[in-house]
This record gives sequence, C-alpha cells and structure tokens, in this order.
Amino acid sequence: MSATPVTSRTAINRRNSRHSTGPRTDSGKQRSSLNALRHGLTAACAVLPSEDQAAYDAHRRGFFDEYKPATPTETQFVQELADTAWRLNRIPSLEAELLSQNPTPQTLIPQLASLGLHYQRLSRQFQKAVDQLREIQSERRRELERDLKRAAALLELHKRKGIPYDLAQDGFVFSKEQVEAFSQRLMRLNESRSIESALCYAQPPARAASAF
Repeated sequence: MSATPVTSRTAINRRNSRHSTGPRTDSGKQRSSLNALRHGLTAACAVLPSEDQAAYDAHRRGFFDEYKPATPTETQFVQELADTAWRLNRIPSLEAELLSQNPTPQTLIPQLASLGLHYQRLSRQFQKAVDQLREIQSERRRELERDLKRAAALLELHKRKGIPYDLAQDGFVFSKEQVEAFSQRLMRLNESRSIESALCYAQPPARAASAF
C-alpha cells in the first residue's frame, strides 16, 4: 500500500489564502462596510476614531449640566444617556453614507433594516435610562426634603426651649444656615399657598342689575 503524500500546513495556508482575499463584489463590499457600521453602534467606546472628541465632550457636558448628578449612580446613568444619544445621532450619517454607495435594493433594504433595529434598541435604552435616572433623583430630592423638614422642626423646637442644638447629633449633614434658609422658604411657600387658595376660591363680586 503506497504512502499518502503529506501536505505541509504552510502549503495549505497558502492555498486557502488565495480564496480568502476579502469581498470582491459591490454587494460584498457593502456588507463588509455595514459590519463596520454595526461595530460603531455597539462598540464599548462611544466615540469612534473618525469622530470629533471635542464635539463629544461638549455633547456630554450638556447632559451633565442638565441632570446635575449628585451620586455615583446618577453619574453612571447620565454617562449612559450621553453615550446612547451620541450613537443615536450617528445613525442618520450612517444612512447617508450607505445611500452614497449607490447600493442595489437587494443590499440596501436589509442594511437599512439593520440600522433601524439599532435605532429602536438605542431609543429603548435611552428612555429606560431617563426613566431610571428621574426616579432616582426624585427619590433623593424627596429624602432630602424630609430630612430638612425634620431638621427644621428640631431646630425650631430647641430655639423655643432656649437650648443650643447641634444638628450633627441627630445625624444631619446640613449647616444651621441651610436649615434656616429652608425653613424660611417653606414658610413663604405656605403663605403663598394660602393666598393662592383665597384667590382661586374667592366668590366673584355680584354684578349690579342692569337698568332699563
């Protein structure tokens, strides 16, 4: 029985490389281009090498100025909003780039559909982050107001008794000036509500009977 000739791994690799030169047809090149676009929408880094870092920094700063995160969790959500919005804003330019390649309908339709799916996914992600951030910030503000009201009540109680009061002894992190300013604002708001209620529910003056 004759021995079977052994083909070296190098020869196999060389032969296979002749058949792996990348996409050659227009449709193949368009599919390859779409792969790059997909990576741009799902990459870990929001900013692509071809994009303007300064523009992204200004975009990100706008979200932080709007939401003013006060905790690491809030900061994380604001960062997610900025990155997701940046990716969403990229999709129209990706569509324009795709159309500029003069694709055939057979290649254009699935590529546009893919970008549409990315848009829907990113939109859902953005809205979910907005909802969660607002809920967290609302709860933080409610807790802050509750603590300020308690601190203001205790401070007023000690004032009436003529006893010095240290807010820190009850675990408050506010300064005396902060609590007093909140107390004054609360009293003004209560007074304004009383005036508003009187104005809203006051009976209109009776009209004088017309003389004939």
